[in-house]
Amino acid sequence: MSYDIPFEIQAEIMKRLPVRSLIQFRSVSKQWKSLIDSSHFISHYSSQQQHLLARYVKLGSLHPTYLSIVDDHTFPRHRVSLTVPMPVNMPANCDIIGTSCGLLCLYSNYQKGRNGPVSGSGMAVIWNPAIRKFVAVSVRNLTFRTVLGFGVCRETADPKIVKITCKDDREDVESVVEVFTLSSRTWRNPGTNLPRKSIKLGLFGSQVVDGCLYWLATDRITTDGGFSFSNIIISFDMTSEEFREVNLPDDLSRLRGIKLSLSKVRESLVVVEDVGHGVEAIWMMDDGVSKSFTKLFTINVNTPPAQVRRFRGFRKTGEPIIEVVQHNLHGQLVVYEPDSEHVDELEIDGKKFSFSVFSYVETLLLLDQPNLIIRYRQQVT
Repeated sequence: MSYDIPFEIQAEIMKRLPVRSLIQFRSVSKQWKSLIDSSHFISHYSSQQQHLLARYVKLGSLHPTYLSIVDDHTFPRHRVSLTVPMPVNMPANCDIIGTSCGLLCLYSNYQKGRNGPVSGSGMAVIWNPAIRKFVAVSVRNLTFRTVLGFGVCRETADPKIVKITCKDDREDVESVVEVFTLSSRTWRNPGTNLPRKSIKLGLFGSQVVDGCLYWLATDRITTDGGFSFSNIIISFDMTSEEFREVNLPDDLSRLRGIKLSLSKVRESLVVVEDVGHGVEAIWMMDDGVSKSFTKLFTINVNTPPAQVRRFRGFRKTGEPIIEVVQHNLHGQLVVYEPDSEHVDELEIDGKKFSFSVFSYVETLLLLDQPNLIIRYRQQVT
């Protein structure tokens, strides 16, 4: 890049370069390093390079493998194995809470019992796989009713971890909400809570869409004859830190909770309905409007009846990624084309039901942070 080009134009050009090039350019000059390392450049940098992260356990192994695949016209040729940060590099004892703005949040219990963490403590790790930087955060006061979520605030580019703990199953007990922000390095009570005490969040998975965290939940409704349960979605705005309720269509609200899961395609929230016999229906929420969901398509992979199929995620093109379990009890990932119902194998094999797939973009977030472990500290009010 010529020094005859005004520095302001150089900065605009750099915003469009891939992360790998920017990391190399930091060694070219002090001026470029100062620009790239600045908090303004880091928070406003937006890469178009998208990746898929496949997590699975190889046959004959106990350790999960993390494979990053470039999700563009070359898909799935360009792939590389990743090594997770040391604080969570524990065999078969690490979950991915979620992804947001190119960051992944992993979580591991120090000890794991039959009904949840034995020690009541764990470690969450905010990880940028593109630049191999991480911040580990101690998480305390965990029970088997604790739900975690992760997202980045759009206004401040500040990563946040949300912890919601239901004391017990009684209807009159409020959940305990805590939020960790990386900028303050402390946990605090945001002063907000779930819309009603009768709402209990599902333990499996959250999604971040358009600056909000979303969880599936159930609402216990008291009736004359006793009570019933209804499926709903709870959102948490990462900026205002307020909760709100999103109603599902009647057909989905009455299903058993285990029949539903959340995902996202591009930047739209998706509800995946397990219809049965390997068939799954994909419903997309329209612009966050309550009860406004559109059924996109049904996944019906044409494989032998003895094989089991499980939805695992989406490509940026909107094509679903499916795990197919073979007769010999090993699984493999395939991409499903809804219109033709054709599948393409990704040549990724592993133990059955060990697969999960996450989408992320390249980012510079955490570049200005040292790799460190933050011990538990509550904000004093």
